[in-house]
Amino acid sequence: MAQRDYYEVLGIARSASGSEIAGAYRKLAVKYHPDRNPDDDEAIDRFKEAAEAFEVLNDPEKRASYDRFGHAGVNGQQGAHHFTDVEDIFSAFGDIFGDLFGGGRQRNRPQKGRDVRSDVTLTLKEAAAGVTKTVEFQRHDTCEKCSGSGAAEGSRRELCNYCRGQGRVIQAAGIVRIQTTCPACHGEGSTIKQPCTGCRGSGQVLKKVTTEVQIPAGVDDEMRVRITGQGEPSPNGGPPGDCYCFISVLPHPLFERDGQHLVCRVPITYAQAALGASLEVPTLEGRGEVEIPAGTQSGTVFKLGGKGMPDPRRRGLGDLLVQVVIEVPKKLSKDEEVLLRELAELEHKHVAPERKSFFTKLKDYFTADDDTAQARN
Repeated sequence: MAQRDYYEVLGIARSASGSEIAGAYRKLAVKYHPDRNPDDDEAIDRFKEAAEAFEVLNDPEKRASYDRFGHAGVNGQQGAHHFTDVEDIFSAFGDIFGDLFGGGRQRNRPQKGRDVRSDVTLTLKEAAAGVTKTVEFQRHDTCEKCSGSGAAEGSRRELCNYCRGQGRVIQAAGIVRIQTTCPACHGEGSTIKQPCTGCRGSGQVLKKVTTEVQIPAGVDDEMRVRITGQGEPSPNGGPPGDCYCFISVLPHPLFERDGQHLVCRVPITYAQAALGASLEVPTLEGRGEVEIPAGTQSGTVFKLGGKGMPDPRRRGLGDLLVQVVIEVPKKLSKDEEVLLRELAELEHKHVAPERKSFFTKLKDYFTADDDTAQARN
C-alpha cells in the first residue's frame, strides 16, 4: 500500500506547530487505539500510520528532511520506524506516548542516595572563628557478608517471574495504560529466595559513621554545612547522598547576635552617665574600651567597628554595639543616701531646662483647665 502524506494522515497543514501536531496525533491515537477497536485490523493500521506520521513530524530534523524529499527523505533513516505491532509503538515513543495516555515508560535511571543529618553545637566564639568538629551519624553501608547482593552465601538473585526482570508492570484500563512498580520485586527486577542473614536480603546494614567537618567562620543557628558523599548509598548504582550538618550556636552570657553584629548591654551608674567615663567592655577578642560622654542617656548605643561576626558568604566583619543602661541601685549606704538627698535639694533649686520645660507645660495645662471651669460658672 502506497504511503500517504504524513500531513494528510494527521489532518494538519504543512505549517502546523509542534503542539498542533501532538494534538492531532492524540485525537487519532485515541480514535484508533487497539483497546477501543478490538479485532479491527483497519483501526490498527490507522493507529500505526498515525504513529509513523507523528514520529517524523514531531522531530525537527526528520520533518525538515521529509518536507524536502518526502518519504524518501526518512525511509531507511536511522531511528525511522515502520511499526509492525502496537507494543513496538509503545516502546518507541516511551515517555511521549505515556504522556498521551497517562502511563509513560519509567526508566530505571541511577538515583542519588538519600541525604542524612547530623547536629553540630558550637559556642559563639567557635562560630566566629570557624572550627573543625568531629561528628557522628548513622547511614547504611554495603553488607560485607553478601557484598551487597542480599543473597545468602551459595545462592544468588533470580529473575523476577512477575515482571520478567523489568521492575515494573503495565496495567491497562480501556485506553489508559499505567506503569507501576512491580509488587513482587519492588522494582529490582530480581528476587531472593535465600536472603543473607547479615542484612536480611537488603544488601545493606546500618552503621555508625564518625568523620570531621570544617565549619566556616560566621555560621549562625539553623545554617547547614554539607559533607559531600557521606549520605546513604544509591539503590541502583548512582552516587551516594550527602550528610548535612545542622548548626546550633549556644547562647552567650554577654553577647546577643544580630546577623553580623553583636550587642552587649552594659550597666552604668547615674554618676558615670552624668559626668562621663571611660568604660571597659568585653569583646570576642578580649578587653575593649568605650568613651562615655557626659550627659549620656540610658539606652544610648556606642559602636566598636569590626568587632562583630564574620559572614560565611562574604568578606568583612560586623560591629560590636554597646548599649549602656543606667542602673538604679536597690540599696544605698548612709553616705550615698545623704549625697543623693543633697542632690535632690539642689535639683529643686536649680531645675534642669528639660524639667523646667515640662513643669511649665504642666502648669499651663492645669491653669487652662481652671480658666475653663471658671468660665462655665
